[in-house]
Amino acid sequence: MNEMLDYVKALSDPVRLRIIGLLSQGSASREQIAARLNLSPKDSLTHLGFLEYVGVVTQADGVFTLDNDKLATLGKEKLTGEMKKFKPSEDLDEFSKKILRDFLNADGTIRQVPEQKKIGPVLDYLIQNFEFDRIYTEREVNTIIKRFNEDTAGLRRDLVDAKMLARESDGSRYWRPK
Repeated sequence: MNEMLDYVKALSDPVRLRIIGLLSQGSASREQIAARLNLSPKDSLTHLGFLEYVGVVTQADGVFTLDNDKLATLGKEKLTGEMKKFKPSEDLDEFSKKILRDFLNADGTIRQVPEQKKIGPVLDYLIQNFEFDRIYTEREVNTIIKRFNEDTAGLRRDLVDAKMLARESDGSRYWRPK
């Protein structure tokens, strides 16, 4: 399900589609892409990072290349067949199921971040996408969260405040405590 979300999000953003269009004409560096598409260095890095994470773009020595075969394969794998709809786990209590049904879209993305007294089930749902015994950069944390909601800073802070994610004081490293 998350792979399908990543693929659809990658190809539903107009900027990422422009990057794919540019790379379909030939490989380019991040600087070239930013200049040709009038993007800030940060935006170009964010979009290229997500496309690389999904697997449709590869990078070697700072040069990005579109993987046409992977793009076609992902399209066939992810967009054929019946789409599953998000359904809360039967193991959850009724309160948590209701919160997830109220605040998540059918595809599992977070429609709206709930107020603090209701956010627990949403954070429990989100933290399942982080592995134990793995160190994440802030960028990696943001990439995972962004698959579910654009408010990466707020949700990242909520996960840290709830002690579901721990971090270095300078924000350079994040991990899921046991």
